[in-house]
Amino acid sequence: MRLLLIRHGQTPANVLGRLDTAHPGPGLTELGQRQAEAIPGALRDEAVDGIFVSTLLRTQLTALPLATERGLERRIAGGLHEIEAGDLEGLSSYADQMRYMEVVFSWAAGELDVEMPGGPDGHDFFGRFDAAIESIGREHDGTVAVVSHGAAIRTWVASRTTDVNVRYAAAHELANTGIVIANGSMTDGWVVEEWDGAPIGGSQLQDASADDPTGEALS
Repeated sequence: MRLLLIRHGQTPANVLGRLDTAHPGPGLTELGQRQAEAIPGALRDEAVDGIFVSTLLRTQLTALPLATERGLERRIAGGLHEIEAGDLEGLSSYADQMRYMEVVFSWAAGELDVEMPGGPDGHDFFGRFDAAIESIGREHDGTVAVVSHGAAIRTWVASRTTDVNVRYAAAHELANTGIVIANGSMTDGWVVEEWDGAPIGGSQLQDASADDPTGEALS
C-alpha cells in the first residue's frame, strides 16, 4: 500500500500556537480552505483509491475538495486523530508546546511508557493509529490519501518507517497540507518515498507568521 499522509489545512489554533486536540475541533481558516482546494491539482497524477480522515472536523474539511473531484467518499478512521494534549489542552506558551512535542517524540524514540500530562502514553497512540492503518490496508493495496495531523503523522512515521527516525522528524517541518508518502504494510514495514513539509499546493500557501508547534521543525 502507498500512503499519502497529508496534514490538515490551517486552523485558528494553528495560527495562535494553541494545543487544540479535542473533538470535534475547529474548522479551517481562509488560508486553510485555500490549502485544501489546492490538493486535487497537486495530486492530479496520483491514482488515489481511497480517502480516509480522522474524527476531527479539520481533516474532513481538508479532504472535501479531493473527495469531490475524485468522486470518492471520505471514510472516517477513528484512530487517525491528533495526539491528545491532556492537561496541556488549550495552552499556547512555548514551554507547554515543547512539553507536548517532547512527549510525542519520546514515543517515536521508543519510550512508550512516557505519559502526556493527564493524557495518553505511547502504547495508547500507536495502538489506535496502527490499527487504523492496518484496517485501511485490509481494504486497499494501492494508493490511499490519509488526512491526519501534524504530531500524529510525524510521530508515527518516525517510529514505523525504516528510513526516517525521530531526529529527522523533529528537524523537518510538516506545515499544513504538508505530505509524507510511505510505501509498505504493517506486516512488512514502511519506507518513506517523500517528505515534503511545505503546503502541498506550493509555498504561496505557507503562513510563516503562524506559531504552529506540531508542524514546525524543532532545534
